[in-house]
Amino acid sequence: MNARDQILASIQRTFAAVPRSSAEDHAAIPRTYIQVGKLDPEARLELFEERLRDYGTEVFRCAPAQLPETIGVAMKAAGVSHILAANDIPDGWLPSAPGASAQNNGAPSFARDDDLSYEDLDKSEGVLTTCHVAIALTGTIILRHAHDGRRALTLIPDYHLCIVRASQVVETVPEAIREIQSPGNSPLTTISGPSATSDIEMTRIKGVHGPRKLGVILILA
Repeated sequence: MNARDQILASIQRTFAAVPRSSAEDHAAIPRTYIQVGKLDPEARLELFEERLRDYGTEVFRCAPAQLPETIGVAMKAAGVSHILAANDIPDGWLPSAPGASAQNNGAPSFARDDDLSYEDLDKSEGVLTTCHVAIALTGTIILRHAHDGRRALTLIPDYHLCIVRASQVVETVPEAIREIQSPGNSPLTTISGPSATSDIEMTRIKGVHGPRKLGVILILA
């Protein structure tokens, strides 16, 4: 038996010594942490927006009918004119037709992600997506990629504009986990502000692990 087999055998023996847990065992685990928020809907949205702004996220509020106009305003504020729209974004949400020229008086324009290469994604100015659920307490957006665009689409472009319905904002992490239920084969991405990291000297660098700029549109209905 070589060293690799010895290590794997040792791991297997360890697993065998641990009794399998049942659904009853999980149900019996004490859960003394807060599982349900107490804020009213408006206070919950205020907290969510406050957290987002603390992270350096641009936040826009609008009614459903104002969404196309607000998308254009958000793009202009970010200095972008042509971005990719996830395939679940309806055409009616967009301020101009997908694929239209951005040279039309500077009007925003969009293209769809037709399985673009990573190089093409890197050349895009940004991406527009929806989300699955958002957490007010942590200012976190959770994407479920079977519905909110493939993961590469939300990691490679420099700018991410995310549409969040007010009804999707919960107060606590446990509430969000229950909303997700079983992710199945769909990968999840959690986003708390623009991607950033700091080195040992605490020099903050944005855009290392994802978009350098994040915008959120809250639909108030």
